[in-house]
Amino acid sequence: MEPMLIQDVLKVLPHRFPFVLVDRVLSAGGGEVHALKNVTIGEPFFPGHFPQEPVMPGVLIVEALAQASMFCLHGELEPGTVGYLAGVEGARFKRKVVPGDQLHLYAKLEFLRRGLGKTTCRAEVDGAVAAEATILFAVGKG
Repeated sequence: MEPMLIQDVLKVLPHRFPFVLVDRVLSAGGGEVHALKNVTIGEPFFPGHFPQEPVMPGVLIVEALAQASMFCLHGELEPGTVGYLAGVEGARFKRKVVPGDQLHLYAKLEFLRRGLGKTTCRAEVDGAVAAEATILFAVGKG
């Protein structure tokens, strides 16, 4: 597939600023996805987390992974279908994510049955793992 730019990402995800955390999808197919989140100093959470040392909150890295996970199902869901976070297992944070980083989001679909799914995910910066998690989600009409 051709990379999906932000205009195409917004057609799939129901999220909007300041909560859309996927800027581009580089590849999606066969139940796997590689997406990007460009982390800038203009992010609305940095003034409070933390003013002297801006760090992307771990929960937002997990949310970015969850949003990227929806692209594992690219082309398989009806328009208007929304993914809802149902659980997070084994979340581990291995390095800080700071302004200027490009967060590479990888997700692999483990299963999707009766509207419930599971992906194994990792976020990397410069080839180093920043976070890992297993995402559980439910899909339904938005």
